[in-house]
Amino acid sequence: MTYLSPGIPREFFEAIVEHLRQALGLRASLSVDSRASGPMRGADNPFSRGEADVGFMCTPSFFWLREREEPPVELLLAAPVFRDGRARGLPVYFSEVIVRCESTVRTFSGLRDHSWAYNDPCSLSGYYNVLKKLAEMGEDDKFFDQMRCSESHSNSMEMVASGEIDAAAIDSNVLKIRLGACPEMGERLQVIESWGPFPIQPVVVRPDLHPELKDLLCAGLLSLSTDPPPVLAGFGLERFAPITYEHYASEEQALRSCERTLTVPPL
Repeated sequence: MTYLSPGIPREFFEAIVEHLRQALGLRASLSVDSRASGPMRGADNPFSRGEADVGFMCTPSFFWLREREEPPVELLLAAPVFRDGRARGLPVYFSEVIVRCESTVRTFSGLRDHSWAYNDPCSLSGYYNVLKKLAEMGEDDKFFDQMRCSESHSNSMEMVASGEIDAAAIDSNVLKIRLGACPEMGERLQVIESWGPFPIQPVVVRPDLHPELKDLLCAGLLSLSTDPPPVLAGFGLERFAPITYEHYASEEQALRSCERTLTVPPL
């Protein structure tokens, strides 16, 4: 199950599923939920129902699922590493603050009284990072003239490029993939700030999967490090790296602190 499409194209996850199918000799299929970048806090989810075994989701949803008395997911100890010189070969990514190419705004603080789009309220790169930035500045949602939910990073980019919205924060890997597929979009946008690095979106599994299967899934992903299929390399994947929960611990603390001090409700 992936919640990260269409920002990260479906073909990326289909290639991972096919690799695991061949490497492990198991039947596997891909489901896509594009309504948000992960299950909403307290909402129903396919892991609790036994309808999904493995998931790709944004970090806040992972934290929310872990809050439950019986968490329906746990971390799979392998995470993707994408090509980005700033990442230094680590499983991290960035939030890119974008405006139109003709905009005179050069910093996030210059966006006061402007309009802002976020992809969805489960997103770290597009939503929670702006909440954290506002909190650090001693500001709240009144900093912007308006905030609008676009429902995807791709929509946010289109809204900024068209002038419908002034600015947005975009997952760095999504931005790179989108501009690679649509170079003319890059001529209409500019990045004015980069925030990060942040831990890459986690891969999760159901806790009640057999331990041997979890180990095999982890090993299958880590085996991509030797020779990733061309389709994955084409989307910028370098490898999968071994991780532990400590990779996400500081971000969880930061998000909890942000939630206590500032909340911008989705519109």
